[in-house]
Amino acid sequence: MSTNDQVPVNAELVDTELVDTELVEAAREVALRYARGDNHTVAAAGRNADGRIVTALNAYHFTGGPCAELVLIGAAAGQGAYELTTVVAVGDRERGVIPPCGRCRQALLDYFPELRIIVGQGTGLRTVPVLDLLPAAYVWADHQED
Repeated sequence: MSTNDQVPVNAELVDTELVDTELVEAAREVALRYARGDNHTVAAAGRNADGRIVTALNAYHFTGGPCAELVLIGAAAGQGAYELTTVVAVGDRERGVIPPCGRCRQALLDYFPELRIIVGQGTGLRTVPVLDLLPAAYVWADHQED
């Protein structure tokens, strides 16, 4: 399977070469259609365990408004999608896939420890576990009392 082949909804994502191109296209379409000006410049899409795709846009604000991935967490919960399996962010103006920032990596890990993130550019897209993006990560759940 090449890096641009679509992964079936129920596929087990164990190979870092598998990329959910439908998810990338969903984020790209949101960025193209709805990103306007400086306030909304990045779209994110997430696939829930039941196959649904949820999308979101960042909400930039000089006080540090949320990135698209953080908005996606809330949008997914608002739609009853509590089991995101894969996430991707795409920039406006055809900037392509954008890796999550450090804050988003930590939040995504805390909410979805088994999450896979699509990273890379062009034909070099790949899917990696969120934990691979945070070596020696602080895992919030490991430090909570039962």
